[in-house]
Amino acid sequence: MIKSGIDQEALIAMLSSASARQGEMVRASVRDVTLKALQGRELTLQNIRKVLSTVTAAASAGALKNAAPAIDVEALLEQTLTGMDDALLKAVEANRMALQQFVDQGVNLQESQLKKALGDLERFEDALFNSVSKGSVDAGDRVQAMWQPVLDAMRMKGTATGATADATAQQLMGQMQTAMRASRAAGLRAANAMAQNYAALVSGVLIGMSEALKAGQGGSGAGRKGSSSSK
Repeated sequence: MIKSGIDQEALIAMLSSASARQGEMVRASVRDVTLKALQGRELTLQNIRKVLSTVTAAASAGALKNAAPAIDVEALLEQTLTGMDDALLKAVEANRMALQQFVDQGVNLQESQLKKALGDLERFEDALFNSVSKGSVDAGDRVQAMWQPVLDAMRMKGTATGATADATAQQLMGQMQTAMRASRAAGLRAANAMAQNYAALVSGVLIGMSEALKAGQGGSGAGRKGSSSSK
């Protein structure tokens, strides 16, 4: 069954047959599946939550079906959660590159779309935790009990997505504030230069006006003399 761009049956089959030694394979597969689903839609928080919820549901179903001897379900789900984190990290990087283009073009921090984009970026980690947590609750007590220690441990140490998103937002805001200060400083320097040179500027204009007036008067005098001679 394909949901949110994800082949749930394939993901369930992989998780249900994974052995304790295949943790890295699970992580890589979940990352790739999640990333592919994210790439196939507009990267909004709503779509991110849908994809993460779908992955959580499939992973939970697969973990429940896993009958491998001595399987560590918690470790399996930890790799699943890390795989989702890896995919979101790529989404953070895509956002950073797009936002950097706006900053380079001088877009102001107060622009509503830019503020929203930065705010959404800082909520990626919450989207991950909330989607997995809600998905585990919706799947029942047994699934929730499997996921809870994994979520608690990840919340304690934090995600790569959260750390990178926070750093990215701080970096971009710092760049925009620096650009704004530079712009204000340039405007102030121009105003100071104009104020300092204003008197000289006015004098120059006045001199030009006086010279033009004298030239006009000279021309008028010559005209009158010519008129008198003709008489």
